[in-house]
Amino acid sequence: MVLRNGEVGPALPTRVKAGTGGIRAEAPPSPKRESDDLEFLRSIILFEDKDVMVLNKPIGLAVQGGSGTYRHIDGMLESMRDRDGQKPRLVHRIDKDTAGCLLIAKSRLAASVLAKSFRSRDARKVYWALVPGVPKPRQGRISTYLAREESEERMRVARHGEDDASHAITYYAVVEQAAQKMSWLSLKPVTGRTHQLRAHLAHIGHPIVGDPKYFNIENWEFPGGLQNKLHLLARRLVIPHPRGTGVIDVSAPLPPHMAQSWAVFGFDASQYDPILEAPEA
Repeated sequence: MVLRNGEVGPALPTRVKAGTGGIRAEAPPSPKRESDDLEFLRSIILFEDKDVMVLNKPIGLAVQGGSGTYRHIDGMLESMRDRDGQKPRLVHRIDKDTAGCLLIAKSRLAASVLAKSFRSRDARKVYWALVPGVPKPRQGRISTYLAREESEERMRVARHGEDDASHAITYYAVVEQAAQKMSWLSLKPVTGRTHQLRAHLAHIGHPIVGDPKYFNIENWEFPGGLQNKLHLLARRLVIPHPRGTGVIDVSAPLPPHMAQSWAVFGFDASQYDPILEAPEA
């Protein structure tokens, strides 16, 4: 029971979540908000069948909640509960400031099968990034250990055997370049560590343009005509269908800020992507 204007009334329904500071009760979304969330999610679907969805997640929208984050994909999926009360489930995550393909399972069975595909590396992911300079060699493999910085929300290259250090492998290829000033990279992460691509590219001296956490080139002048936003796109996802009926192969378009940059440098987004068949280890 609760007090309303000094009177006893029925208890308000809440969802209770455990937080670092104790228990946090959240009121369920209003019908208007759920309607808005459903409309928004429907507007960003790249692929859907009865088992899965692939969303085109926009830059700046978190996949899950956290400290001070109240609007996120996981919460918005409440608006898609089916008649049996099943809510679509996240299968993997991408960073808040990364745009592109996000796979959602529409049932427990699909979620279980798809998660297994990610664990066994049957899922192939391709990312596009814009970086300063031209990596040498033009196609290569980055293999390091990564660990979380103690005082910051970022990852650092670590030594094998350090506490919490995890092995991370990324393949990269230069798709196109603007003289020696800028490169469009295609990236294939073999492992899926936090901030892996961002930390790896900073490690080889070519941090992603617009990256507020990892861009570490001093006195670098931001080119005119570009927006200071993270230039990283989860471009393509290829994964076996959870029912064993072929594969899901979905590509996301460039988000507006990256499309603008591609136009500035004359890059053709329809070019062949060389990285998909890179080795798995």
